[in-house]
Amino acid sequence: ASAMIKRYVGLGNALNATALNAIGTKYVCLLNATELNIIDADSLKLVSLNPSACSQLTKDILYAKAKRAFSDQHYLPAYYELIEPYLGGAPAVDLRALSKDNVNMKVSTLAKLRRDSLMSLTLSEVQGLLGMNLGDLEKWQNKSPIREWVQMQKQSELDKLNVGLTGGTQEGYMNIVTPKYQSPSSASLGTVAMTLHLLPALLISFVMMLVLS
Repeated sequence: ASAMIKRYVGLGNALNATALNAIGTKYVCLLNATELNIIDADSLKLVSLNPSACSQLTKDILYAKAKRAFSDQHYLPAYYELIEPYLGGAPAVDLRALSKDNVNMKVSTLAKLRRDSLMSLTLSEVQGLLGMNLGDLEKWQNKSPIREWVQMQKQSELDKLNVGLTGGTQEGYMNIVTPKYQSPSSASLGTVAMTLHLLPALLISFVMMLVLS
């Protein structure tokens, strides 16, 4: 399929609505950045694609094109239904705007947002996005990236939602998500221990050199 798409584009054919319908959601992830960028935004009005399983770059490019394609319907209730499949590429600023529009986003969609965008959203903004689906958030609280977002919120604020969310930060504490590293070898531990043992003596020697110089 990828070879066929490259051959089609290589012959100078446009990735118009007819071509995109033939490619469909099944193969849209095969398009590279060059191919994605030559798609006419208006073609997205005539196709049904869902790039949620694609790379972040693909989702970013298609979201920008979809936003442009449906810009004339931005203030209509139908806008969210049209843009929803592409939200995995949405920046935080656009999600904040949607949080004020009563969109009732599904938690499954929230979990597929750009990670940096999701992590920057406040509790009230997520509440605005989910609307009547807020109660479903509890079922996802142990799944990434929802889990990491919950850990960044104050537990006292989560409690006010009355949906059973746990794992937030307690007053006076900060949850820090640290990367996992391989355990150091016994040899390296021995080196560290020896260095720590000799450190006071080394510091004293250094100070004495400064005094006597």
